[in-house]
Amino acid sequence: MWAIFFPVSAMETLQVANSTIISAFSGWYVYLVAALIIVCAVLALVPQSGSLRIGAPDEKPEFSRFSWFSMLFGAGIGIGMLTYSTGEPLAHFVNNPDIIRGTVESASREAVRPAYMWTFLHWGFGAWCTYALVGLAIGYVSHRRGLPLTIRSSLVPLFGGRMSGAAGHLVDIVAVVATILGVAVTMGLGVQQFVAGLYRVGFGDWLMVESTDGSGMTSSAAAIIISLLVLVGASTLSALSGVGRGIKWLSNLNMGLSFALLLLFAVAGSGLYALELLGYGIWDYLRTLPANSLTLFSSDGSASGDALVQWQLDWSVFYWAWWIAFAPFVGMFIARISRGRTIREYILGVALVPSLMCFLWMVLAGGTAIELELSGEAGGRILDAGISDQLYATLAVLLTPEMAFVVSSLVVVLLMTYLITSADSAILIVNTINGAGDDEGARRYHILFWGAALAFMVGSMLILGGIEAIRITMIIGALPFSIVVVAMCVAIIKAVVFDLIRKRHGVPTTAEACEQWDGEVSGR
Repeated sequence: MWAIFFPVSAMETLQVANSTIISAFSGWYVYLVAALIIVCAVLALVPQSGSLRIGAPDEKPEFSRFSWFSMLFGAGIGIGMLTYSTGEPLAHFVNNPDIIRGTVESASREAVRPAYMWTFLHWGFGAWCTYALVGLAIGYVSHRRGLPLTIRSSLVPLFGGRMSGAAGHLVDIVAVVATILGVAVTMGLGVQQFVAGLYRVGFGDWLMVESTDGSGMTSSAAAIIISLLVLVGASTLSALSGVGRGIKWLSNLNMGLSFALLLLFAVAGSGLYALELLGYGIWDYLRTLPANSLTLFSSDGSASGDALVQWQLDWSVFYWAWWIAFAPFVGMFIARISRGRTIREYILGVALVPSLMCFLWMVLAGGTAIELELSGEAGGRILDAGISDQLYATLAVLLTPEMAFVVSSLVVVLLMTYLITSADSAILIVNTINGAGDDEGARRYHILFWGAALAFMVGSMLILGGIEAIRITMIIGALPFSIVVVAMCVAIIKAVVFDLIRKRHGVPTTAEACEQWDGEVSGR
């Protein structure tokens, strides 16, 4: 509402925040995500902790590995992947730290490998270890202690019964704010790409207007408002209905269309080149992971030093904040579907499989776009397009006009279903958090309120300053929850260590076992 009624004041405040608060806390985000990767690695690789089960000691997983991996894929990959599968490799192909330092020429063949090294850094273990840690902190405590599956339960090992009072309410409020802002970024990206797709397939010139900064075409205010009314309205109705069949059908459709699009790029695009990029990219990513995860660029007063700092704020810091803000949403879902798995299987599965799927998307879609530009076939048409339009531009160069129209229409449908299911899931997750794990938050007026709040948030910030305005707001909004993530990290370590001590002394480590225990300690 502030952004809608006081746009000048809102934009000025956001610009000040961007130059002060975000810059001051960039190191916090960088080092926090590096620490989360280390904690996940230790919990998974230490034999004693890795063998502990998320649930009862003899409990079997609810879902098969294939179903589990499919749901992991759908949890954190979707709208952002459609935007960034071409957008990010192309962006780093034109500008990355090596290009800024002058060691590699922009948009050259030599710029491709560093472009993928940085792309994989942002979509690899940093993202998925953040989700894994939050999901493990929630799921381990909830499933083993018999507590509600919600954010506040994860901190019970640290704060005990105080989490059922005001302290727990505060944690949930922080998580809700982070979730709404994280989902707002995803929705904002999706709406812009959805509008760009409608424009591409001929729904009218009114959908796009010239941007105020002269950087190209952008979504018109009318297109944003109408798209949000339709998409968030549909997702709110779905959440109100409480019928899971429709969402399950949409999720299956999402998966089918996503793999069809990947197959198209593999067959009609640069499939062999993509495999080469995948090999080089994974090697470069793993080889440089420790250094790149701990690197914090600082300004030395030179133009290149300032450019490196700005590049890290625009990319790495943005991503780390985005993953942290999205973690309550994805973490609660992963915790729900991972009961019965060991910590080792859980962390390796959550960190490795979705990361590899992200990498495949990036090399198949982005590699095809880069090869079209390097060969001269695209003639700059893909690079010159806005990030929301680059996937469509790639299809326009790669395919005949008729096929490009058909596939672009399918991408629009895919985006629409992703947007509806993402907003629907976000509304339900927020209501679950507000209900402290039960269905008290599922009242109709709560669902209507959060549907309207999400639409207002995305629409007002997109009209005010585009994705940049949402990006700044989200990085600031994720800051309080990043402190909760640190507490979660300490809490899960404490819970695991204490369970190992109890296990060594023959004391029960789960709620069910405690109820059956007769008080005798074996081995004493």
